[in-house]
Amino acid sequence: MLGLQRPLLVCVCLLLPGCQSRIVGYNNGFHYQDISNGDGNGEIFFNGIRLHVESPQPSVSAIRGSSVTLPCHYRYDPEPSMPRRTRVKWSWLPANTITTSLSPETLTRETEVMVAMGNRHRSYGSFRGRVRLRRSAPGDLSLVINELELNDTGRYRCEVIDGLEDDSATVELELSGVVFPYYSQKGRYHFNFFNAQQACQDQDGTLATFEQLFAAWEEGLDWCNAGWLADGTVQYPITVPRDGCGGLHLAPGLRSYGQQHRFLNRYDAFCFSASVKGSVYFLKNLTKLNFTEAVHACAMDGSQIAKVGQMYSAWKLMGLDRCVAGWLADGSVRYPITHARANCGPPQPGVRSFGFPPLHQKFGVYCYR
Repeated sequence: MLGLQRPLLVCVCLLLPGCQSRIVGYNNGFHYQDISNGDGNGEIFFNGIRLHVESPQPSVSAIRGSSVTLPCHYRYDPEPSMPRRTRVKWSWLPANTITTSLSPETLTRETEVMVAMGNRHRSYGSFRGRVRLRRSAPGDLSLVINELELNDTGRYRCEVIDGLEDDSATVELELSGVVFPYYSQKGRYHFNFFNAQQACQDQDGTLATFEQLFAAWEEGLDWCNAGWLADGTVQYPITVPRDGCGGLHLAPGLRSYGQQHRFLNRYDAFCFSASVKGSVYFLKNLTKLNFTEAVHACAMDGSQIAKVGQMYSAWKLMGLDRCVAGWLADGSVRYPITHARANCGPPQPGVRSFGFPPLHQKFGVYCYR
């Protein structure tokens, strides 16, 4: 599809003596050159051939650490009689995009992932060495991402350019994972936005997106403490309306405080963690341990004390079920229940928490290897 601005620039250029058909001042990562399909007077035309870029899947879900293919195909209508020289650019808008600036330009800026033309290609940033084009058939420009990372989620754009003609399609990448509420050792509502970001990262997670929290609410997450999300809003999920949580007469759903000051306002956090490559296990020990002894015991077993996000992922995605409380890396004591039963907490499955007891108290320990 011809852009609305580029033809206007070409028309202005054509009015100037000696002006070439190259566009000056516009740069989207490609260089336009060797364009020969004109009438000899500097006017570009395409003989009725239209470029179409499509993705058969608007969204793709994958598992952390695996490989995923984001589908993208292009075609011409009608098919040209001779091969045409095209370029492709894959770009990415992270699901967790947010900075100290709230300008629309900042919040919608896409990051380059890969640029390719023919057999030449270049990948960028954290995607370097992890991405390639599938090219399984003519017109196939699907992007293959290896070793998926927690922060790879977001909207990917496949843009194909042929001279001044271009078209694009987008694909949303989601990771299978779990949302969990998280609060400070000091108690409720101690995180500003950046504290919350760091707290989630320390526990093998990221701040959850609105979509991730909404999906968790649909699956039954009910939590009456407000927490930061990745977009800078503060919300909390309620499945059973009650006093103190928006009131008895407010319908179930996500309660929102909207955008809050990311430095001054303080709340809890909603974190998102995806599956882990290793395993979380309860360390069999003859005696219970204080926190320091628990850290040492995991190290002696060739592992490390598990993080909160790792326990939630093991519970949600791997079915970890153990009715014994144990230390975790943040100094909290928790245990995972997949099959609810007597003497193991509430009647619903979940990760039970004892909070942050004094570090000299003795419990078991969950390790990660």
